[in-house]
Amino acid sequence: MKDKLKACIDWLAAKQVDYADCRLVRREFETIRVADGMVESMARNLDVGVGIRVLVKGAWGFAATAVLTPAELQKTAGKALQIARATATTLRQPVRLAAQTPFVDFYKGPCLKDPFMVGTDAKLDLLIRACQQLRTSKKIRKAEASMRFYKTYKLFVSTEGADIEQELVESGAGYEVLATEGREVQKRSYPSSHGGDYASAGYEFVEAMNLLDHTDRVRDEAIQLLSAPACPDTTKTVIINGSQLALQVHESCGHPTELDRALGTEISLAGGSFMTVDKLGKLKYGSDIVNINADATVPGGLGSFGYDDEGVKAQCSPIIKNGLFVGYLTSRETAPVVNAVSNGAMRADGWSRIPLIRMTNINLEPGTWTPSDLIADTKDGILLDTNKSWSIDDLRLNFQFGVECAWEIKNGRIGAMLKNPVYTGITPEFWNSCDAICNRDYWRVWGVPNCGKGEPMQTAHVAHGTSPARFRNVKVGVSK
Repeated sequence: MKDKLKACIDWLAAKQVDYADCRLVRREFETIRVADGMVESMARNLDVGVGIRVLVKGAWGFAATAVLTPAELQKTAGKALQIARATATTLRQPVRLAAQTPFVDFYKGPCLKDPFMVGTDAKLDLLIRACQQLRTSKKIRKAEASMRFYKTYKLFVSTEGADIEQELVESGAGYEVLATEGREVQKRSYPSSHGGDYASAGYEFVEAMNLLDHTDRVRDEAIQLLSAPACPDTTKTVIINGSQLALQVHESCGHPTELDRALGTEISLAGGSFMTVDKLGKLKYGSDIVNINADATVPGGLGSFGYDDEGVKAQCSPIIKNGLFVGYLTSRETAPVVNAVSNGAMRADGWSRIPLIRMTNINLEPGTWTPSDLIADTKDGILLDTNKSWSIDDLRLNFQFGVECAWEIKNGRIGAMLKNPVYTGITPEFWNSCDAICNRDYWRVWGVPNCGKGEPMQTAHVAHGTSPARFRNVKVGVSK
């Protein structure tokens, strides 16, 4: 395939294009879902194809094919060339690519145990046993458990001389339980909601979750929520646990710092951004202890890789530094707008989609506290845990999150459990109210395999490193 793609690149170079690249993607995907101890669905898919980008007179053309013969590849390259030439006739502003070293390299992500070599029976047994342990009370109406695995091979070549191969394995699992009593329904999840947790790793990541060791707590908390008092409607100090804080970072920092969104070139799905270029280097996004980095080099992070889909090497870039907004997620095309070079954030959802600016691992860097010290230092507050719902406006400014459960904090001690909690805020006000973040011992990277963007929509695998953190004067209430 490398010879075929290089021949395609040579053919395009002879057409005197400004730039072109070919990207082969081979992805194997497996999903297993069990509900109430019965297999609900199983699937394993293999998807292979090539996407070709061409830049002519400052205009892009893109075409893709799953037929990998030399003739079809050249035909597809010709189609991309034709699209670029047609686009150039209506172009208002020509594309200018930031300079980029053409790397020649091979990258392989971490994987100790290939999940596709682990027997299906072993996977099913683990999920079925988890559901059985969750269903040991009559108040439990439903228990679901699932696993997902990905194995991806990428080959990238360009007219600039890039020649990059990558192999990535991604794994994840989780479960949730529904408890009911009368008309009351409550949910608890492990290790996180919306399908669990995911990482760039092999089956060893699933084994390390110790799924069966947490079923009793998860089941019992769901049952306790049935009779728990509702979260009060008030303004409180809140401590937000890591998995919920990961989604907070995702929605209120990750998406608004995508430079295409800030420029208005990606706005139709989920809106634009209040973090416009005039605010770069000026906006006090958070308090002095808030430091957020885009880091595609974190070992095991779902947003980690060797190179993005423009051949830019993975790197760590500051987004928020001591509370100040200092950087965007960029591409080779958008970076020159802010006098920068690409920080490697361009990725596509498979071979048939053109790359977009996507989050990598957007991490809230750890502070100095321990969770016990943080609680002991809080006189009157609420501890919020595990996402249940979210809503944010089309500028990523006003938000509301619902979580599965909460606990009172009174005079430095954990008190009663609270049900149906929600909290709301305005992004910069919220992050400026952050006065404590737990240290690296309590910091972990949470995988998010379902980040949507673009039309047609593309799904990206991203992640967020967080540890529990405290925020003052936050509006809390109860979901209706």
